[in-house]
Amino acid sequence: MSCRSRALPRELAKRLLARDRAAVPEALNLADDRRPERRAAALEMLSALERESPYPGPPRVGITGAPGAGKSTLLDALVRALRADGETVAIVAIDPSSQASGGALLGDRIRVRAGSGDRGVFIRSMAARDRLGGISDAAWAGVAILAAAFDRVFVETVGVGQSESDVVPLVDTLVFVANPGSGDELQYMKAGLLELPDVFVVSKADLGAVALRTASELESARGLAQRQPGGWEPPVLLVSGRDGTGTRQLLEALDAHRAQALASGALAERRRRGTLALVLEALRRRYGSHGLERIGGSVGLEERISAEPERSSFAWVDALSCEIEDALRKPA
Repeated sequence: MSCRSRALPRELAKRLLARDRAAVPEALNLADDRRPERRAAALEMLSALERESPYPGPPRVGITGAPGAGKSTLLDALVRALRADGETVAIVAIDPSSQASGGALLGDRIRVRAGSGDRGVFIRSMAARDRLGGISDAAWAGVAILAAAFDRVFVETVGVGQSESDVVPLVDTLVFVANPGSGDELQYMKAGLLELPDVFVVSKADLGAVALRTASELESARGLAQRQPGGWEPPVLLVSGRDGTGTRQLLEALDAHRAQALASGALAERRRRGTLALVLEALRRRYGSHGLERIGGSVGLEERISAEPERSSFAWVDALSCEIEDALRKPA
């Protein structure tokens, strides 16, 4: 079957856009299927979903930080607070990959206890696959699917390697979670974290003095980051997932950042960069630099995407895959 003749699975996309959460598992399984014919159908579904979803949709929040920093405990507290407000919540948890199966090592997570047995909470573990700490193509698709059916979407990263920078274009707001006593200002600077997060959180605030000291270190280090004048100034918050301290303040900060990003146009620009990042990475992984060069390289690709901002990222992947395959069949 040619790239141009596939039937678009509109019914599944329509169910998601109608907030039919029963359609979510089927859509996620389709997006995660690596078989060529299923991947083609998934791209068609995702393209329709992204094209027809209202802008900006529900907030997409990334939660990152070193292993053991308390990311899952923090998410548990956020889920409890949001469900008390009547909001539905979806979580994409990026796990390390099994070397044997390629699947997520941790599987369906039980550590976000607030979601256990609650139909208003959906948790999906996804393998990072060969992206050490990074974001797989399926995670991009997962966020698009879940954003159609839930009020808020969180993405929890592995917390190692490329995860902090990789998740930025996927989410609207990035939260960095620091473990009390995790290090001095120099360590934060070396980690390259200062300019990426939109909100800094020191977890385990119930530990007292050590948490306060880490918050002070982050406050001082934050001032060294280069940011746009008049832009968003990331707050440093003390939060305890154990007793809920600071949870409401964190939710208020997330809402404030989203409002500012919408008003300033920063969110639209972030989404545009996200489209470019997804398309470039998907095509590069599938066809390599040689394939990209056959359609003008990364610079030419960015110009084309910028010229058609209304076109979805998944539609670009679908169309350009066909274009590259056609080009590769012809002599250079």
